[in-house]
Amino acid sequence: MKYTEEKIFNEKQVQDLFLSINWLSGNYPKRLYKALMHSSTVITVGDQARLVGLVRVLDDSAMMAYIHYVLVHPDYQGQGIAGKMIEMVKEKYKDYLYIEVMPEESKNALFYQKFGFKIMEDGVAMQICNK
Repeated sequence: MKYTEEKIFNEKQVQDLFLSINWLSGNYPKRLYKALMHSSTVITVGDQARLVGLVRVLDDSAMMAYIHYVLVHPDYQGQGIAGKMIEMVKEKYKDYLYIEVMPEESKNALFYQKFGFKIMEDGVAMQICNK
């Protein structure tokens, strides 16, 4: 497995990874690719030519880094890939005041808690989806 911050992926690889976990973003490969290319940090994991994991981080260059998503292809889940990517993010942003994540599903909070994230007291997720 190769972990890298180099953005050396293509639209098809990204689309395949996102659709493998049934994420809506995979239906918009051009927009998804463009978003990733303009993101602060994208850590990817490759197995040969196959993209099997990805973390996207948006940051303000000083105070806050926001982990937008963490995903691993189902064929590769349970191998510690997501955890290693989270540790890479924590190391890169260790001098920032905040590293935040908003899990899409509350069941995923336990995963992030293993890496030191805490549930914000009285926090609530909010979103507008413009399909």
